[in-house]
Amino acid sequence: MLMLATRDNCACAKCRNEDTNQRSFDTFDIDPDIRPAHAEGVGECLKITWSDQHESVFPVNTLDRYAFGDGEHETTAPSNLWGSVPGPSSMSYLSIDRDPKWMAKLTTLIKTNGFVFVCDTPYHSPEPTKQLLERIGPIRNTHYGGFYDFIPDLASADTAYTNLALAPHTDTTYFSDPAGLQAFHLLSHVPAPKIGGGETGADVEAASGGESILVDGFKASNILQREDYGSWLTLRSMAVRWHASGNEGIAVTPGQMRPVILVRGKKLIQIRWNNDDRGVVPLGNTWYKAARKWDQILKRENMQFKFQLKPGTVLIFNNWRVLHGRTAFTGTRRICGAYISMDDFTSRWRTSNFSKEEVLAQVMG
Repeated sequence: MLMLATRDNCACAKCRNEDTNQRSFDTFDIDPDIRPAHAEGVGECLKITWSDQHESVFPVNTLDRYAFGDGEHETTAPSNLWGSVPGPSSMSYLSIDRDPKWMAKLTTLIKTNGFVFVCDTPYHSPEPTKQLLERIGPIRNTHYGGFYDFIPDLASADTAYTNLALAPHTDTTYFSDPAGLQAFHLLSHVPAPKIGGGETGADVEAASGGESILVDGFKASNILQREDYGSWLTLRSMAVRWHASGNEGIAVTPGQMRPVILVRGKKLIQIRWNNDDRGVVPLGNTWYKAARKWDQILKRENMQFKFQLKPGTVLIFNNWRVLHGRTAFTGTRRICGAYISMDDFTSRWRTSNFSKEEVLAQVMG
């Protein structure tokens, strides 16, 4: 089957539609016992004439991936793990149309650091933020809607729509495919009338608090693996149920239960953690011990990057890696933002940072 698989991956003009890059032949019309009739080196490529007289030319590194790869062809940017003091990760909104590499730099910062601040963003209305995010990819619709613009009024039955403190968590744990990117832009934080109060200054609730918290979930996973390997294995292997069922007519849960830590091969793929949205865990197992250790790591001071959101600065982060939370606050905060799928973000990163040939090598092998 190795020869059949190699022949199947021919990317010549006869085998790939040059307009769509889709395979343009029926794999199963190929003789399963096909063999090379002749092979010769041509530069850094191998030219094969097959027993059916078809000719293929393969870059040698492509053949290495076919023979020895694990199915992962994507060129990945290295992850910079961080704690309470991450390295610089900001860009200026003002350079969007001035710097042709702006999107490449933005997506690479998210790839490597897990988040980026876009400073100098207009905040007279939410529209510039929406337009910024749509440059990265289509805004993802959920039961909360698409682009969000809200104040803490419990318009949706979720603690995010209150002024309560939120422990570090990832969003949309209850989707089979959680949101890839998430964005927040604080448009305003103003005093609010006290409940039952009048219009005098003494009856106004001050605008204070609401400090944001980010935690690098990939670093937390590495620490858990090093300090308590058994607990890391438990959170990696034991799937639990997650749900969103606070809103009328909504009862979302993944089609299959999912673990807290998702690893494929040796690659850490995703963190899924929101204890408030977790379903019932079967009795009499070690999950609670492992989750307690995990929770302790997330709450360590040297793991939490704390800062104050400010009008004009958009925060965009990888929701598969970075957990976010906040302290309680008073007053009324208006925040806008959106979700973007991981597939759309990864596509934008690829097409912004690599040539068409390099992109096709990543996605087609």
